[in-house]
Amino acid sequence: MTGRRVLFLGIFVSILLTYAIWIGGSIPASIIKLPDQGLNWYYWKLPQPTFWSRATAWGMYIGHQFSIWACILWAQRSQLKYKSALHPINYLMLAINGIFIALHFLQTYIWYDALAQDTSIWASQGAVVLLLVFVLILETPRRGLFFGNSVPFHQQFLQIIKLYHGYFFSFAAIYTFWYHPMEATIGHLIGFLYMFLLLLQSSLIFNRTHINRWWTFTLEITVVLHSVVVSLMLGQSKWPTFLFGFLGILILTQLHGLPVGILTKRTIYGAFLVSVLAVYGLTERGLGRIYEVAYIPLIEFGLVGAIYLIFLLILWTISRVPVKT
Repeated sequence: MTGRRVLFLGIFVSILLTYAIWIGGSIPASIIKLPDQGLNWYYWKLPQPTFWSRATAWGMYIGHQFSIWACILWAQRSQLKYKSALHPINYLMLAINGIFIALHFLQTYIWYDALAQDTSIWASQGAVVLLLVFVLILETPRRGLFFGNSVPFHQQFLQIIKLYHGYFFSFAAIYTFWYHPMEATIGHLIGFLYMFLLLLQSSLIFNRTHINRWWTFTLEITVVLHSVVVSLMLGQSKWPTFLFGFLGILILTQLHGLPVGILTKRTIYGAFLVSVLAVYGLTERGLGRIYEVAYIPLIEFGLVGAIYLIFLLILWTISRVPVKT
């Protein structure tokens, strides 16, 4: 079976799984939660966790995580080549992800609690942010960072990112997947759909679909929808920060990896500028806070720079160590 066919089938199944969460939403919704306690509080967890709620959440997460890591390691050591048809390891990874998705349904409906009970809400969000940052670095040779202009990263830096990105990406996706119970709020539904798509992507390693630019762009841009919906769901007025912040990344970087002409790009630039002025001019945020659109690009590009500086520091330190002869 070709990766392209599996991709479309996987997207359809991901939508069905999201629908299944919505259908079964009354079960987790019936769980009594503690009152919301502010920014650092995750609302969807048990007031009093049990041994089994913790053991099942952590046990299933660890089983899921290490199974996928083992598959990635095996695939790399086998020196697989990219092709249109699926490798046997792709079928295995699809099966593993499918099994653990089913287990997460059962775990939510029986014990409810997920990893949110024991880990910070910022850990889950931070993992996804770093995933997006590593994508920026990984795609730099093809689309640059700023308006298609290349960045002179050290080749060894890019090789390390390429070699190990799968391990971190799978951690970010699987950890975030097990961080949340399968609640049926609009934010959870879009979030789980996004996680299903990321798990599908991870299952297609060494397949040409895995590096299809339109597919990878879709995965990157989906975070816009999720972030805006969650902000609105929580009653926050700062949704324009997320909307135009992530769209700013599109304007600066992502757009330049797509086969679109200069006229299309200029049209998108204009639409972005008009939309920013209209939203900030007509909502309570006001034009005085239009600088907020720079927050997310500054964070992501700042993290790109910080990660590269850490690499250079390590490289410099190693070069200073005397070689014994």
